[in-house]
Amino acid sequence: MAQVRALRLPRFDTSPGEDGLLLQYGTYAFDGPPVFMLDLARQFEMNDAAGEHDHFVQFHCEFRYEPLPALRALGQFEAWFFHDTDDDLDLWANSLGNLGFWTIVRTCRPREVRLYQEQV
Repeated sequence: MAQVRALRLPRFDTSPGEDGLLLQYGTYAFDGPPVFMLDLARQFEMNDAAGEHDHFVQFHCEFRYEPLPALRALGQFEAWFFHDTDDDLDLWANSLGNLGFWTIVRTCRPREVRLYQEQV
């Protein structure tokens, strides 16, 4: 498979582990009938005035598909990347680009795309 070039995401002035990227997928029925979801998210840790953890904020780009048998068969998956760690963003992106699920997802058309923010 072709090499994926990571997007140059803007960096934020955060401590290590406070700025993370997430790719996850699976078939879920959180708010109705089951759907296959492919979710790309960015997470930030929010601290209180004393610098202690208060909560996380996540920004999502979620693709929802009919839960076709081929998509259901993929099961569930998640992969995190955190800036300011020893991990390399390009290596992380390439490892995701080489996953076999892309071959299946590319043949399907999302029935809905959701962009949202949530506190976790």
